Amino acid sequence: MKRLNWGMIGGGEGSQIGPAHRMGAQADGNFVLAAGALDHDAERGKEYAQRLGIAEDRAYGNWKEMLEGEKNRDDRVDLVTVATPNSTHFEITKSFLEAGFNVLCEKPMTMTVEESEEIVKIAEATGKICAVNYCYSAYPMVREMRNMVANGDIGKVRLIVTSFSHGHHGDATDADNPRVRWRYDPAMAGVSGQFADCGIHAMHMASFVAGDEVRTLSADFASTIASRELEDDAMVNFRMEGGTVGRLWTSSVAIGRQHGFDIQVFGETGGMKWFSEQPNQVMYTPVGGRTQIMEKGEGGLSDEASRLSRVAIAHPEGFPMAVANIYVDLAAAIRGEPHGDYPKAVDGLRSMAAVHQAVASANEDGAWVDARPPMFRT
Repeated sequence: MKRLNWGMIGGGEGSQIGPAHRMGAQADGNFVLAAGALDHDAERGKEYAQRLGIAEDRAYGNWKEMLEGEKNRDDRVDLVTVATPNSTHFEITKSFLEAGFNVLCEKPMTMTVEESEEIVKIAEATGKICAVNYCYSAYPMVREMRNMVANGDIGKVRLIVTSFSHGHHGDATDADNPRVRWRYDPAMAGVSGQFADCGIHAMHMASFVAGDEVRTLSADFASTIASRELEDDAMVNFRMEGGTVGRLWTSSVAIGRQHGFDIQVFGETGGMKWFSEQPNQVMYTPVGGRTQIMEKGEGGLSDEASRLSRVAIAHPEGFPMAVANIYVDLAAAIRGEPHGDYPKAVDGLRSMAAVHQAVASANEDGAWVDARPPMFRT
């Protein structure tokens, strides 16, 4: 099986997400890192790219050079990953899609709903893949939960409770740290801080596991550190198209919580819960029965969960391999082979609509609002 050529924009040396993408994309032998524009400092980016094994003529100073350099090559990249600051996602993703490249964009996909709708339309018009890195949905046991819901193992879903809350931005004396400050700066992060950064992972997860979409929401935002323009804590209640009730808490000032991403799904005949800090397991409780621990790698799991597990039971694979599972599905899709349900541009659009509507709701003291993108309202 010939490896696909992969290119990366952003994610340079010292990046938080860059290593996970590089490990994930190349973990299963599907992609080779062939091109990159890895840093806003052109020379530093070129030098680092070459240390990673990228040829000198494909180590680019910026994304525009990369687009020009790659678009007419016979061996041009089959997939481009966009891992740059939020405010640049739209222009880069749009440009590469229009030039006929497949794109995986970090979340949030854009800064506005209108930009997201445009990306969805461009992807449809070009026939190219536009995926969004909601990688937590690619953990094997999350896929198992989705399969169980789809099979009716817990009956109709009544309630979903999810949170993505940590305390790593809870120190007010660290508020001017550049790695922290940009997340609460509207010029860099957009209209929302913590909800757009982490909360939309939780909301996407709720939709992904339930196989349903958020229809309406009510939000309460707080900036608990006074110097921040955008929220560092949010509570969002939501209702889904099928009637499921949702409760979502996201925070960056919950000191003592580490990663803090979890989801609980309660149906008519059972309930399930999954925690990102113990991702190999799902707790399943049938109505009137005892709680069971389901373990990644054990017998009797769905084909989808088994397909995305690489090592034997009780051996953790972790976050980079969840990212790798997104690349597994993307490689199969690019080759025209069967693949799992990876997050697409439409998921990025729904997330951006939810972000903007949550901001509107919070500004109106929690008023219930339509969370759907305008193009999906009928």
